[in-house]
Amino acid sequence: MPSHPERILPLAGASNFRDLGGYRGRDGRALRWRLIFRSDHLAGLTAADRALLQDLGLAYTLDFRGVQERAAQSYSLPGVAQHSLAIEPSVSQQLQALQEAGGRVDAAAATGLMQDLYRSLVDQHAPRYAELFQHLLHGQGPLVFHCTAGKDRTGWAAALILLALGVPREVVMADFLITQRCYRHPPLAPSATPLEALQVMWGVQPSFLEAALHWVDSRHGGIEHYLQDRLGLGPAALDALAARCLQQA
Repeated sequence: MPSHPERILPLAGASNFRDLGGYRGRDGRALRWRLIFRSDHLAGLTAADRALLQDLGLAYTLDFRGVQERAAQSYSLPGVAQHSLAIEPSVSQQLQALQEAGGRVDAAAATGLMQDLYRSLVDQHAPRYAELFQHLLHGQGPLVFHCTAGKDRTGWAAALILLALGVPREVVMADFLITQRCYRHPPLAPSATPLEALQVMWGVQPSFLEAALHWVDSRHGGIEHYLQDRLGLGPAALDALAARCLQQA
């Protein structure tokens, strides 16, 4: 696991803002630092946070949040373009429906729903991730992609980017799990949902990303076929992505 003192940026208003730089991809070439960032939502940034992001030279943000999420926690960063790649949240609603139907709501049930979510990201929401790569290929300047917590919709996006650049799966998993130690979820409102289920929903587990990767392997013949067939990333596009995102040999 490559280390860098500033992989996790010390923002007061976003706890999961991270740099994808430094990981070794194709031909042993490292991802460029200060080019691609992942984060939780950016609506709570302080003035100091905004100054730090301005120093990064961010050109645009890619927002995976749904319509109501964006409306409830909107943000504006001067000089930074915003692009919506909306994926509507579903797990909370599914958990509530299970509870109303008299089903057992516990950590195991929540884990199963989270694994289903990741499988849906692979297939149902593939068009949004195809758009993500078009922005990566044709955009100019540093970018950050995010959702609300920066862990699920964003976590799969980060995994796809790293895999497309040739980063080994064990490193991709390690980056995914950084959320366990840096994300600060908001105070939990009073809820009839058991705490153990809520804790699963607000965290990440290896089994979440493993569910998506197994789906890619079993249903699509592996990551290379998936990238080409579902996301439109053939050899030429992958070469162009590497040229933009990886350091020179």
